[in-house]
Amino acid sequence: MKALTTLLAALVLWAGVASEHVFAGERDPLFVNMTTDEAHRANMAISFGKAQMERGHPLTIFLNDKGVFVGAKAHAAKYGQHQKVLGELMGKGATVIACLMCMKHYGIETADLLPGILVGKPELTGGALFKDDTKTMSW
Repeated sequence: MKALTTLLAALVLWAGVASEHVFAGERDPLFVNMTTDEAHRANMAISFGKAQMERGHPLTIFLNDKGVFVGAKAHAAKYGQHQKVLGELMGKGATVIACLMCMKHYGIETADLLPGILVGKPELTGGALFKDDTKTMSW
């Protein structure tokens, strides 16, 4: 009976700890994984990142899968406003990384990326994704 009581007490304690809310710190980095080339969803991803950066969160936007189209100069007619905001964000210190494998898959050359977009590699992308206290969002 004593063992059962101890076990129940431990479970109650664990449940209390496990249900605590975890909030971002004032300066926790944000990693946005943008896999879409759908204009509205891409705008949501970029706008959300911009809003958090304006609140002091260091920002990385990872153009992943079809998201690489948004960062390609050849697609400026469709993503001109997106590209303008990406440029502004990079000018203020945001990091924008394009997935190399995705670029190769969709035929996008490094020279076709907007100025300032970095080509992803494990150290660069992983360094941003796994930086202490980083929070992630995906679109």
